[in-house]
Amino acid sequence: MKKIFVFSILFVLVMSTISACAQGGAGAGDVIKIGLNNEITGDNPIIGASSRKGVDMALEEINGAGGITVGGKKYKLVVEELDNEFKPEAAAAVAQKFADRPDIVAMIGPNDSADVMPTIPIVVKAKLPSITPWATAVDITKGNDYFFRACFDDYFQGAIIAKFAYEDQGARTAAVLYDMSNDYNVGIATIFRKTFEELGGKVVEFQSYGRGEKDFKSQLTKIIAANPDILLLPNFFAEIPLQAEQARSLGYTGKFIGSDTWGDVELLRLGGEYVEGALWVGHYHPDIASEKAKAFIKSFQAKYNNETPNDIAALNYDATYLIANAIQYAGKIDRVAIRDALARTYEYEGVTGLMKFNGTGTPVKSAVVIKIENGKFVYYATVQP
Repeated sequence: MKKIFVFSILFVLVMSTISACAQGGAGAGDVIKIGLNNEITGDNPIIGASSRKGVDMALEEINGAGGITVGGKKYKLVVEELDNEFKPEAAAAVAQKFADRPDIVAMIGPNDSADVMPTIPIVVKAKLPSITPWATAVDITKGNDYFFRACFDDYFQGAIIAKFAYEDQGARTAAVLYDMSNDYNVGIATIFRKTFEELGGKVVEFQSYGRGEKDFKSQLTKIIAANPDILLLPNFFAEIPLQAEQARSLGYTGKFIGSDTWGDVELLRLGGEYVEGALWVGHYHPDIASEKAKAFIKSFQAKYNNETPNDIAALNYDATYLIANAIQYAGKIDRVAIRDALARTYEYEGVTGLMKFNGTGTPVKSAVVIKIENGKFVYYATVQP
C-alpha cells in the first residue's frame, strides 16, 4: 500500500510537471517567446511584411525600455515567426507547431480570417492564448476563450459600410462583388446586404468569384445591367485595381466602396484613376492620430525609410503590446494565466484607438472612413460604435 501511495504522489508530480510545461512554463534564461503566425508568402505578402514591421517596432520599444517584468524579474520578449503562406491549412500547421512548443507562451496571428479559423481548435486544445491583429470574421472570438483580436469585427464593419452607403452617400441600390472562398469577404458582403436592406435599400446584384480569378467581366456585366448606385468590393487591395478597371471599362459610372483590406498604397499606385473618389472603412488615419499614434508613425517612418504604417502594421503593433501587458499582468509565465490576464483587459489605448473589451475577445472601438482623393488616402469621417 505504501509503495502504491508513493507511486501515486510521484505520478501526480510528474503529470503536474508535464501539465505545467504544456501550459507554457518559464522559458529558458531571461527570454519569453511568442509565436508569430504570419502571411510571409502567398497571394498577399505585403500582409506579412507589414505585420512583422509592426511587431518589430513594439518589441524594439518594449525591450529597449528594459523588457517586461514577471515575478520581479526582467525578461526580454522575443518572437519566433513562421510562414503560413496565406493558406488556412498552412496556418493550422504553424499553430500546431507553436502549440507543441512549451516555450511558446502566446501566439500573434494569423492576420487573415480564413487563416485564423482552422487554428482555433488547436489553440483552444493547447490552451495557447492567441490574438489576431487584423482578422475581423465574427466567429473568431465566439465560443472559445483563447482567441482575442486587436481590431473590430465584421458585424461592426459591414454595418458601418451599409449605413455610410445609405445615409452619407445617398445610395438606394447597391451591388456586391466578393471572393466566396474567404470567410472575411463573405462576412462583410453578407452583413452589408442585411443592414443595407434593413435601412430600406435594395441589393440589386450579389455576385461572387473564386480565389485567384482575374476575369470579373461576367459578374460585372450583370451588376452594370442592374444599375446600382454603389458597388461594394470587400476584397483584398491587390484585387481592387483590376476589378475597378474592368468595371469602368464595361461602363460602370457609379461609386465604389470598400472595407479595411483596401489600406495599402499599392492600391493607389495600381488603381490610379479607376479608384479615384472611392471610400473605404479602416482602423486609423494619420490625419486624426492621437499623440501616441503620432509618436508611433514618426518612429515607424524613421525606422522604415519614411514609410507611413498601414492598418496591418499598426494593429500588429497594438497586438504585441496587448500580449506583453498580459504577460506582465499575469505575474507568471503560464499560458492559462496569460489568457486570464488578456480576458481581464478592460481598456487599452492603442495607436489604432481606444479598445474596450467588455469581457469579450473583440474590442469595441471606432472606425474611420477614408476617401481616395487626388491619388491619396484622405480622412473623411469617424464612426463611433
